[in-house]
Amino acid sequence: MRRVAAPLLIVLLATALAASGCNKTEPSQPNEVIAFGDSLVSGVGTTSGNDFVSLLSQRLGINIRNAGFPGDTTLSAKLRLNGSVLSRNPRLVIVLLGANDLFIGAPVADSVSNITSIVQQIRAKGAKVVLVGLTVDATLDPFGGALPGIATQTSSSFVPGVLDGWYGDPAYLAADGTHPNNAGHKIMADRIEPVLRTTLMSSQAGAQFVTAR
Repeated sequence: MRRVAAPLLIVLLATALAASGCNKTEPSQPNEVIAFGDSLVSGVGTTSGNDFVSLLSQRLGINIRNAGFPGDTTLSAKLRLNGSVLSRNPRLVIVLLGANDLFIGAPVADSVSNITSIVQQIRAKGAKVVLVGLTVDATLDPFGGALPGIATQTSSSFVPGVLDGWYGDPAYLAADGTHPNNAGHKIMADRIEPVLRTTLMSSQAGAQFVTAR
């Protein structure tokens, strides 16, 4: 991941807070799996069905609700956490955030506090968490290397460096030069899938996940 690529996902920061009430009126489903985060999660830059959330849903044969919102920081995501995630009583939540914190230069301590709160609140609802890290490069990590410790402390699963080794290569980026394209999202799905499968298996006792339609 090159330093020139650090201003990642520059999309609608000013509107992120408006998402705090999104999806409140849609009915929840028992044992739902939710992907929660910013435009990396929502799939900006991909064609329909080729974002990593859709790919994982197809591969695992379960429905994964996409609760990604372009422009989210850890702060704005925390503010919409209840409406988008907690109120739906999920069984498992994939959490991928931090790119916009890096872009705006948010203090690392604030980003760590926010992501810790998000994971703790999800775990307090009884849901499993798959926490996804952007990079293992300490100079570009919005959380200063804190994510593995947060995962351990909250008994969550962790996927390190989902963007490492390919982000910044035009072959994996959309026309905007910032968001991953279909090929980039395939790599993301490849890296998240084994951890997600293991976590799903550990959550399976007594639960029937919603199958993909």
